[in-house]
Amino acid sequence: MRWTRDADLADRTTFRVPARAAWLVEVDDAAALPLVLADPRIADGELLVLGGGSNLLFAANLDGVALAMCDSAIAVIDGDADTDTDTVIVRAGAGRGWHEFVRDTLALGLSGLENLSLIPGTVGAAPIQNIGAYGVEIDRRVHAVEAWDRDAGRLVRLDPADCGFAYRDSRFKRERARWIVTAVEFALSRTPRLELGYAGIGEELAAMGIALPTPADVSQAVCRIRRRKLPDPAVLGNAGSFFKNPIVPATQADALLAAHRALPCFAAGATDMRKLSAAWLIDAAGWKGHRDGDAGVAPGHALVLVNHGAASGGQLLALAQRIAASVQARFGVALEPEPRIVGAAW
Repeated sequence: MRWTRDADLADRTTFRVPARAAWLVEVDDAAALPLVLADPRIADGELLVLGGGSNLLFAANLDGVALAMCDSAIAVIDGDADTDTDTVIVRAGAGRGWHEFVRDTLALGLSGLENLSLIPGTVGAAPIQNIGAYGVEIDRRVHAVEAWDRDAGRLVRLDPADCGFAYRDSRFKRERARWIVTAVEFALSRTPRLELGYAGIGEELAAMGIALPTPADVSQAVCRIRRRKLPDPAVLGNAGSFFKNPIVPATQADALLAAHRALPCFAAGATDMRKLSAAWLIDAAGWKGHRDGDAGVAPGHALVLVNHGAASGGQLLALAQRIAASVQARFGVALEPEPRIVGAAW
C-alpha cells in the first residue's frame, strides 16, 4: 500500500474537475485491507473508494481518505480451453480497466461483454453501478463479487442474488460505507450469443459490411458508435451519461406518448412501468450543446455533461440541477444523476 497526503484527484476522475483528498491510499492486495482500515487516518474522516473516476463528480474536496484498489490480475478459474464446458468463469481484480478487460475476454475467445465495450472505469466499479449499454447489463454476466465487508471485518464472496442488482444500482451502491469490491467473476460463453437488437448495432454492422458478426465485430461496432456519439474523456472531461433513463408508471408514459409521439419508450421489467429516454427529454427541453462558461452539455449527446476546461464540480452540478428542473417543469418527469456526487446533495 502507498499513502499520499493532500492528494490531487483531478486526474483520477474523467470530469477532471479540481479536487483533492486529505489522503490517498493505493492498495495492491486485498490482504492489506485490515491494516489499511485500522489506520487512524481513516477513522478520522470519510473513506471514498475510487475506481477509474468515471462515475464521480467532486463538488468539494474530500476531507478524508480516497482508497484505490490496484489489483489488475485476470485469471480463468473454471472452464479452461481443454474442456467441453461452454460457460467459462473469468476473474478480474478490481483495478483492471473495464475496456481492457473486455478486450481480454474477446482475446480468450469468449462472448458476453462485447456490448459493454469502451465504457470507462474499472472492473471493481462495474457491479457497483450495474453498468449497462446496448441491451446488456452487467448483472446478467456476473458470477460472483468478492468484496471486503467492513461490518463483518472479512473478505466475502457474493452470488448475484446477494448483490441487490437493479437498474444502475446495487447493494454496493446503496451500502457504500460497508463494501470494498476487490474482484469480480464473470460467467462468459465460448458459443457466441450475440445481442443485436438494440437500436444502432445492426445498422453499424451493416455499414461495416458484416453480415455474420463475431463478438469482436460487435465490440468494434459498439466502439464506433460510442466514439461518434460520446466525447473522449481524455479530450473533453465528462462522465458519460450523467442522467439515468427515468422509469415511470405506464399510465404516465402513455400520456406523454400521446402528446410526444417521438419520445422513445421501453419496457422496464414490470408490466405497469416504462423506461423513458432521458436524452430525448433533455434534448426536447433545449439543452443539447448548451454551455455555461466551461460547464456544458455535449453537442452530440444530450445526456453527457462536459467540462470544457476549467469548470468546477459545483458549476457542473448547478447545470445538471437546472436541466433536471427544466425537464420536470415541462414533462413532469424527475431525472436522477448516474454519477456519485461528492461534497454536495442532489
